[in-house]
Formats: sequence, structure tokens, C-alpha cells
Amino acid sequence: MLKGKKILLGVTGGIAAYKAAFLVRLFVKEEAEVKVVMTNSAKEFITPLTLSVLSKNPVQYDFSVPGSGEWNNHVELGMWADVMLIAPATADTMAKMAHGICDNLLLAVYLSAKCPVYVAPAMDRDMLKHPSTQQNMKQLVSFGNKIISPSYGELASGLIGEGRMEEPETIFETIQKHFSAKLPLSKKKILVTAGPTYEKIDAVRFIGNHSSGKMGFAIAEELASQGADVILVTGPSSLTIQNNSILRRNVESADEMYRECMKHFDEVDGLVMSAAVADYKPEKTHSGKIKKHDQELQVKLVQTKDILSELGKKKKKNQFLVGFALETDNEVANAKEKIKSKNLDLVVLNSLKDTGAGFEKDTNKITIIDRNFISTEYSLKSKMEVAKDIVAAMVSRMKK
Repeated sequence: MLKGKKILLGVTGGIAAYKAAFLVRLFVKEEAEVKVVMTNSAKEFITPLTLSVLSKNPVQYDFSVPGSGEWNNHVELGMWADVMLIAPATADTMAKMAHGICDNLLLAVYLSAKCPVYVAPAMDRDMLKHPSTQQNMKQLVSFGNKIISPSYGELASGLIGEGRMEEPETIFETIQKHFSAKLPLSKKKILVTAGPTYEKIDAVRFIGNHSSGKMGFAIAEELASQGADVILVTGPSSLTIQNNSILRRNVESADEMYRECMKHFDEVDGLVMSAAVADYKPEKTHSGKIKKHDQELQVKLVQTKDILSELGKKKKKNQFLVGFALETDNEVANAKEKIKSKNLDLVVLNSLKDTGAGFEKDTNKITIIDRNFISTEYSLKSKMEVAKDIVAAMVSRMKK
């Protein structure tokens, strides 16, 4: 979500300045580009070298580069950033921000900033409660700045109360939400299924399929990158999730997947049913291991619940359903029939006849058909790229 975002971090002279190092690491880990501007007093608490190494950019704190005759262009810095975050923000710095005082580089950058500005105050309890500080904070908010309220706890003075700079993880999440709010699927919750299901014959044997879960996991990641809160219900898979807005729920059998999907369906705005759910399961499951004998072993199979069909019956007007159709014959006709019979908005058609498509591969070739039977064919692509196409098709058709 933060990949390529330009974050300008301002660090002022308070004991909480050490937390700036953790903030920079969090942003860089998410592939954001980070530049740091410090006040001179901040250097008493954390070195520019530390923040320079972590951010992979030079840290600026003076109007000019010592001994070079070059100046640090505060206007360019203010225009460069997608968001400016001042953490920690001392009472002194906030007072100057509120009254337009510009006696250091950080304040000059702040006055030049064209982007949203977030402020994370850090100071002692009584300083925070002082009427002048409270008035300055109100003034900053009136200018359009966002205040990340300090938390309650033990302070450097030994007092207990409000004034601690909020923890880096919480500040990081606030900045994440700032960017996600502008994404097309922000405030949407999507349920995604992925992987195979295993239907037990006995304690060691099962009926399953070759699904790796790669397509479903890629779709979950792409939905999350577009701002959605994602619930991923997955059958057995060794894959891992990357985006922390994805809630993973592991299941094994078709019955378990059915129950988990039913549990969450009423709360979601959409469903992408990409799991390869077994159509049949053994009528009886042996608690132990079946011993090998000379005679043949017969296993009677019964149908599993059709999860997508059941959810299609429960579908509300504001919910958007996407199904998958893996076909070998009469592909388009069968996919269109699935749209009608299961009350879908989109079906993603795979054909096992297409080289490079199907289970356990890193690529896929799809055709997307909507409920009006309008078809769009796509070339063979990586499953990450296919996920982007599927999500783009969802975004263009989902109700805002």
C-alpha cells in the first residue's frame, strides 16, 4: 500500500526522537521513500547518521550544506512529499507551527508543504494540558493538519499521564489509512477463498486436488492493495500473506470452508470464490488408518455442499459475487450457465486446454464474463497480473 509513496519525516528535540528510527524502518520495509528533516536539538537525542542509514537518504537539518556553499531547498522538499509527518512534535515546535515562525529548516519545510501534514505530539503531562499548548493544537487542526493524539503512560519525568508519543506501529497504521482512504476499495470488505480442500478417507489418506492457492492468494493481496479489508479462507497451503489487512482463516475440508464462509458472508461487500473445493467426499471417514488387504477397497462418495450456490441464494443487492469456472469442454456455455445458476456478477473462466493455465503454475489465462454475458479475453500472464485484471473488473462494476 505504501510502495513508492513519498514520506517526509520531521524529527524534533524530545526524548521520543529515538522512536523515529522505528518509524523509518516500518516505512522503508513497506517500500515507501523516506526523507528526514531534523531540528538541531533533535540531534541531541538521535544522530542524523542513524536515520540516514535507515532511510537510505541524506538527513537534512540546516538551511545550507556545511562547507559546500549549497543550500537545502525547503520548497522542493515541501513539494516532493505525499505526506509530511512530524514525530515527535514538541510543544515548542507546535507553537512555532501555529504562529508561522520559521527559524529552522523543518519549519521552513512545513510552511512550504503542499501535502497533508500529520503531527504526533510528545511532551510532559502538564505541558500538554497547558492552555497555550491546547490552543496551539486547535490552531494546527484549523489549518488542516491532523493530530495523532499522544497516549497515556509513564513519562520521562516520572509522571504518569498523557503525553507519550503514540507508538510507531500505531502512527504507521494511521499513515497507511491515510493512503488507503483514497483507494477504490477503501471501506469495502471482501471474502476470498483459495486453495484445495482435503476430504478424509481415514487418518492418513484423503481426496484432494492439485490447487496450490496461488491464484486466490494473489487476488487477496491485490484486493488489499486497493484498500479492501480481506478475509482469506484457505484450504491447505504453504503460501504466506504479505498485507496486514488480510485476515487469514485456515480450513481443511469443504464442510469447514462452507461453515467459515457462512460465518462471514453477511458482513462482506463481496466474495471471490477461487478455491478448488472438492465436489465429493467419502460418506464415512475411518478414525484410524485402514489396513491394506488383498481385496479391493471401495469408498462410497457423496456430494459436498455447493458453497457458491448457497451463498448466491443468500446474496444481498449490495453484494458482489465472483466465481471461477475451470472447464475442459463447452467452456463459455458452462461459464454462462454458472452465472445464472449461482447468481454471480462475474465468472472467471479457465480452460485446461490453454498451455500455462491451471493448477500449480505461476501463470494463468482467463476470460472474464459478467452477468450481462459480456466477455473479455486476456493473454497468458503471471497470476499476480491476472489478479490485477480480476480486481480491476470488480472495481469497474461494484457499487460505490
